[in-house]
Amino acid sequence: MSVNEDAAPPGPFDDVFGANAAYVENYSLAGLKPLAARGLALVTCMDSRIEPLEMLGLEPGDAKILRNAGARVTDDTLRTLVLAVYLLGVERVLILPHTRCKMASVAGDQVVHDLIMDEYGVDTRSLEFHTDNDQLGALGHDLERIRHHPLLPEGLPVAGAIYDVDTGRVSPTGL
Repeated sequence: MSVNEDAAPPGPFDDVFGANAAYVENYSLAGLKPLAARGLALVTCMDSRIEPLEMLGLEPGDAKILRNAGARVTDDTLRTLVLAVYLLGVERVLILPHTRCKMASVAGDQVVHDLIMDEYGVDTRSLEFHTDNDQLGALGHDLERIRHHPLLPEGLPVAGAIYDVDTGRVSPTGL
């Protein structure tokens, strides 16, 4: 029996666990405090074209980063912001969706439910995806949810901007 026959087949996560071994060799964040050093919470999309620290000139430890599909302010986002404000040094919140977002390209959750059912046969109606093809309208709604949340401090600075995935530019919305 050769050595190769005894070896386990590659696992689906071997690449990322292997990369972690190299990361550990140069790890430099030990001792970093859990507080947002620059007082910022950033709510942005999970899209891998977004590099939240780099695009805003931030370093590890500067901000609390909350990511989800579409950069939407869900109940879980609000829960996390309450914790971040009172326990983790957050003093301001930036909501930052992006151009060419799949979650902003459909008219509503039913369209997504139908797409997933038709393509994969999976019934997702128990989930809320918070899709909205009016991206600025959705952003305005989400900003107001934070501004008027009873558990967040009155006057908490909250802003919205759009990240352009083709240029890297962050454009404040003024909402």
